[in-house]
Amino acid sequence: MDYIFEGFKQALYLLFNADESVISAIKTTLLSSSVSIFLALIVGFPLGFALGFVQFKCKNFIKLIVDTSLSFPTVAVGLILYALISSRGPLGEFALLFTIKALILGQFILALPIIIALFSNLIENMNVKHFLLIKSFHLSPIKLILTILYELRFALVSIVALAYGRIVAEVGVAMIVGGNIKYDTRTITTAISLETNKGEFASGIALALVLIFIAFCLNFIIHKLKRIK
Repeated sequence: MDYIFEGFKQALYLLFNADESVISAIKTTLLSSSVSIFLALIVGFPLGFALGFVQFKCKNFIKLIVDTSLSFPTVAVGLILYALISSRGPLGEFALLFTIKALILGQFILALPIIIALFSNLIENMNVKHFLLIKSFHLSPIKLILTILYELRFALVSIVALAYGRIVAEVGVAMIVGGNIKYDTRTITTAISLETNKGEFASGIALALVLIFIAFCLNFIIHKLKRIK
C-alpha cells in the first residue's frame, strides 16, 4: 500500500506545482473535448429532434443505425478514422493525422450518435398531454421547437453531460489519431496509459484525479441546474 500513498503524495505535488506535462495534457483534453461537444450539439440536436419528431420512411432503420453506433468500440472508430485521414486515405491531403483537429474530429464522431439517439428518444417519449398542451398554443414551428427544448432542458443537460463524459474519458481514438504527442496531442487518458506503462504512478494518479474532478464538476452543475425550477 505504501507505493499507492506515495503515488497520491507525488500526484498532489505535481498538481499544486503545475507540472508542465500534466497541465499540457489537461489543456489538450479540455480544448478538444469542449470543441467537439459544441460541434456535436450543433449537428446532433437538429438531427435528434427530426428523428424523434418527424415520421418518415426508413425512420426505424436510421434509428437502428444510430443505436448501433452507440456501441462501437472507440478503437474501431479510431482505426476507421485513421484510415480516412492518413496520407493514403481519401482525406490525407488535409494533413489531419496526429493533430488536435484529428482529436476533435474523433471525439465529435463519438459524441454525435449519443446526442442524436438520446435526444430523439427524449422527444418520442415526451408526455403526450404535455406535448398537446404546447401544441394547443398554435405557435410557429420555430417557437414550438424552442418551447419543447425549454421544457426538456433538464434532460438535455444530462444528455450533454453523458456525451461529454464519454469523450473526455475515451482513450482509443485519442491514442490512434492523436498520436499521444507530448505537449501537443497528449490527453489526460492517453497520458495516464503511457505514464502507468512507464511505471510513473504519480503522474497517472495526478491525471486520474483531474478526470474525477471534471466528472464531479459536471454532476455538480447538473444538480444545480435541476434545482433551479
